[in-house]
Amino acid sequence: MTGLATGAIRRVMAANRGEIAIRIFRAATELNMETVAIYSKEDIRSVHRYKADESYMLSPDKGPVAAYLAVDDVVRIAKEQKVDAIHPGYGFLSESVHLATACEHAGIRFVGPTSKQLQALGDKTQARAAAINAGLPVVGGSPPLNSLEDAHAFLEGPEGFGYPVIIKAAMGGGGRGIRIARNKEEFNQNFERCRSEALVRIGRVCGCGCVCFLCLCVLVCLCVWVVEIAPAPHLPSDVRQQLCQDAVAIGRSLNYRNAGTVEFLVDTSDGRHYFMEVNPRIQVEHTVTEMVTGIDLVQSQLMIAGGATLQDLELKQDTIATRGYSIQARITTEDPLNDFAPDTGRIQTWRPAVGFGIRLDGGTLHDGAEVLPFYDSMLIKVTSHAMKYEDAVHKLSRALIESRIRGVRTNVPFILNVLRHPTFLGGGVTTRFIEEHPELMEFPERQNRAGKLLNYLGDLVVNGRSVVGATGPDPEPVEIIMPSTHYERPCEEGFRNILTRDGPKAFAKAVREHRGHLLMDTTWRDAHQSLLATRLRTKDILTIAPATSHILKGLYSIENWGGATFDVAMRFLHECPWERLEQMRELVPNIPFQMLLRGANAVGYKAYPDNVIYEFCRTAHKYGMDVFRVFDSLNDMENLRVGIDAAGSAGGVVEGTLCYTGDLTNPAKTKYTLDYYLKLAEELVNLGSHVLCIKDMAGVLKPDAATQLVSALRSEHPDVPIHVHTHDTSGLSAFSMIAALNAGADVVDAATDSMSGMTSQPSMGAIVSHFMRGSESLCGINPVELNELNEYWESTRLLYSPFESGQKSGSADVFVHEIPGGQYTNLFFQATSLGLSSQWRSIKHAYAAANRICGDIVKVTPSSKVVGDLAQFMVQNHLTEQNVYDRAETLNFPTSVVEYFQGYLGTPPGGLPEPLRTRIVKDKPLITGRPGATMEPLDLEALRLDLHAKFSPEGVKKNPALASKYITDKDLMSAAMYPKEYEDYRKFKEQFGDVSKLPTREFIAPMQPGQEVTVDLQKGKTVLIKYLADGPVDKEKNEKQVFFDVNGVPRAVSIKSKASGPVKEAKKADPGNKGSLGAPMPGAVVEVHVGVGDKVKANQSLVVLNAMKMETVVAAPFAGVVTAVEVSQGDTISGGDLLLEIQPE
Repeated sequence: MTGLATGAIRRVMAANRGEIAIRIFRAATELNMETVAIYSKEDIRSVHRYKADESYMLSPDKGPVAAYLAVDDVVRIAKEQKVDAIHPGYGFLSESVHLATACEHAGIRFVGPTSKQLQALGDKTQARAAAINAGLPVVGGSPPLNSLEDAHAFLEGPEGFGYPVIIKAAMGGGGRGIRIARNKEEFNQNFERCRSEALVRIGRVCGCGCVCFLCLCVLVCLCVWVVEIAPAPHLPSDVRQQLCQDAVAIGRSLNYRNAGTVEFLVDTSDGRHYFMEVNPRIQVEHTVTEMVTGIDLVQSQLMIAGGATLQDLELKQDTIATRGYSIQARITTEDPLNDFAPDTGRIQTWRPAVGFGIRLDGGTLHDGAEVLPFYDSMLIKVTSHAMKYEDAVHKLSRALIESRIRGVRTNVPFILNVLRHPTFLGGGVTTRFIEEHPELMEFPERQNRAGKLLNYLGDLVVNGRSVVGATGPDPEPVEIIMPSTHYERPCEEGFRNILTRDGPKAFAKAVREHRGHLLMDTTWRDAHQSLLATRLRTKDILTIAPATSHILKGLYSIENWGGATFDVAMRFLHECPWERLEQMRELVPNIPFQMLLRGANAVGYKAYPDNVIYEFCRTAHKYGMDVFRVFDSLNDMENLRVGIDAAGSAGGVVEGTLCYTGDLTNPAKTKYTLDYYLKLAEELVNLGSHVLCIKDMAGVLKPDAATQLVSALRSEHPDVPIHVHTHDTSGLSAFSMIAALNAGADVVDAATDSMSGMTSQPSMGAIVSHFMRGSESLCGINPVELNELNEYWESTRLLYSPFESGQKSGSADVFVHEIPGGQYTNLFFQATSLGLSSQWRSIKHAYAAANRICGDIVKVTPSSKVVGDLAQFMVQNHLTEQNVYDRAETLNFPTSVVEYFQGYLGTPPGGLPEPLRTRIVKDKPLITGRPGATMEPLDLEALRLDLHAKFSPEGVKKNPALASKYITDKDLMSAAMYPKEYEDYRKFKEQFGDVSKLPTREFIAPMQPGQEVTVDLQKGKTVLIKYLADGPVDKEKNEKQVFFDVNGVPRAVSIKSKASGPVKEAKKADPGNKGSLGAPMPGAVVEVHVGVGDKVKANQSLVVLNAMKMETVVAAPFAGVVTAVEVSQGDTISGGDLLLEIQPE
């Protein structure tokens, strides 16, 4: 066929763009024709421009669509470039009588019907009349209606049809300019939309087309064809034959020339068919016709326009046959999650899927292509072919799954839902298919995992380290040392078997009856909280987890969750704490897990409604938590009662905890006596504690005190296991733990050697070695194997060098200031961040003073935070202990301090000190009793619906019935505990993906050019990422392009630069003017509550500041008027910076 003469056609122009223009060029090139492209100024980067032999710009003065609709301009270029034929494609001018006529006058062949045939068929009402004249059955309808008044008169008149009706533009096709109206209100809205859509998109609108010897079954969504099938499955042969006969009949009645499509509706209830319209042109969906017939329709068009006949082309109706089935999917940027609104942007990744039986027709899709908002949203057509219908479906599904389009949203999820649906697989779809199956609009969450990780890695390159707390040098490359034995499976032997089989009481009994000494390993929680600012990542825990399950199978428990690790996981590591718990549980099924539960505060820093505490414990136990160490920061029994009851009702082991402070060996300290602790322990046991825990937060439990306290507890409670926790700040803790075990304790805490010491726990190796009796370990741990674990953590810790506090040793002055181990490290870091590192000694002295001011209290989160905040506040503002007493009424204390004195944490032993309490609290309300007792239960299902509306996939978030499917109980608990942190975590993950998959070094520090990293996205899915380079800053967009190689394919991401311009010097407050209010310490502005001109009352909140999780409210010192506001929300400030000014009334 390609050797057939094409008449006078030597040069052909495609009066179109994108996919159809390229398709025309390919067909013409194969016929040895020269090709000419035209393009608008907006399309200067379009692929079709350089697919042709020559290309010429249309009028730059016209708009992006108007340029392609300018017939005179198109014909002018054609004449100037000696074009023999113009192929209009589909859309734009494809049904333009004006273009066809102009071509005829200019002596240029129009590849399509004659102008008279276009006139008769392009107008849908005239085409309907022609069909009636040819004897075709038609659907009832109206004559042309030019106004709403005419339409209402027809619908509501004696010959009207009522509702529902279809509104169709007289000139239109391809599903554009068509709307369904079910009532008068919808009709009024859609009537004008059809007219305007037809006009704006295509001038007068065009339809579809094909040689009329085959019927297509099409699927329509929002009046846009998206899936095409040939031949129509399950269409009876007699109906098919009648359709073909009627199509030929209307063509012959008009002496039709060239390609066109006659469209019918078939009533599946009785097999009757009805004429719809004729589309006198090539159509988008004709790839399926070509695939099943083997006929190149565009080449046939060109040859017919050149003078060939159907006989010349060997196209006879009775010899045309189909072979197999073909299905076409139109991939568009119409987002199914946003009501199919077209998306625009830059294509970051295009990975095509080809293979046997797959055809791709594209025009605007390639890496780096910009999807413009002016044109049709189609990116590419994917067409499958197979001998069986089901195989064609599976081929198309495979191709769509295999392909990758990143940078813009597409309709691929919707098409996949269609292809997977049983009704579609059975070939029984009708025009009501989508309407009858709303589940087609439920989509899995978009992943784009590698692309999102590139955004994160690129952001590190452009903007530097982002992990809060990374102040030290970037980590060097580290060779991680793994144990010599490779453990393929987790160990199954351990104490947890007793717990899961027989329950908490039997577990406690087994612990008590155990011969030897038991340990709890804190490496996975408190050790790194104390040494590395709680920054240990899940990835590094999981790497060593299987080995840990074997080497430490004799442990009482592993402390690995709760406390600060919960919020830090979301806040700084951008990980889900629940996923961490589940993953650890999977790899360590044999050793009980232990968490830190802050009584009525759960894992938060405030009181919560009781139902939240109970639900949290239930959820934690469900996903792998075993032992709940329940404590209260003030040893408040009512707060403890809630946590104990919640943990017990969840099915967990309850460790009732007495927080140790003071010094039992010092008779001068009379507040926290042995009798105090024994009474507290008695109450804990009576509340249902399975185990008693002594929690020595600061490491002030001396060996003699440990012997005294443990001996007394053992005497009082011979059947209750005793567990002792401490910190090694003083360097004395190993001796204290050995003394506790010798005095009758069942369990003591320790950490792997390389994660022990200083503010962490004592060395596990030292304690194990002390209790070795020849080759027998009284602790049930092999010291040689333990050392292999130590080597892993020793090498892994090097990755966390940016989070090392800089401390070189512990300090015995902890017996004076009593700073808890984890807080000691954090305070040192905060002091450095706030510019107070040179005053570290003063901060420790201030901490002791702040403790006295608060009433000499138990200091553990969150009460320790109160004391720490007050200490830093005192140092920053040069306040002595007496200054605080004297100026309490005028100082802007940190929020945590004010709330403590209000009673939000509960009641400390001896009560809150007066009259200081009244002077600090002023007119704020006082809390009596347990803070959470009067709180209304949190409506968890309402919270679930709120989260569903915010974070579920777009396609389902409007359906409340699906809330529980997409918002789990784990999500609920994270949001209930930390609403802002959870929301920030979800937003971060949406932008940057699951960064927990990244190796730690690349998570913390920017990659260097040429550096490669492998990332395991999931089991069996590994991606290789190589950083190549970054480009210059685009000053207009303030962004850089960062270039990577991903699995051997170049990728580029655009990253906003956070670099700022010149820093404006901040004004400083006037210390001599009480109305000149300065920042009490460095930090960030969280809220500004007033503006210039506002009248304020004395003690009214004006500005809220935040520094290292410490919030401070700056209040009005007197009633007055705000005369100046110098800061805004989000501003970073230094101590003494002017915030605002007030003048007295």
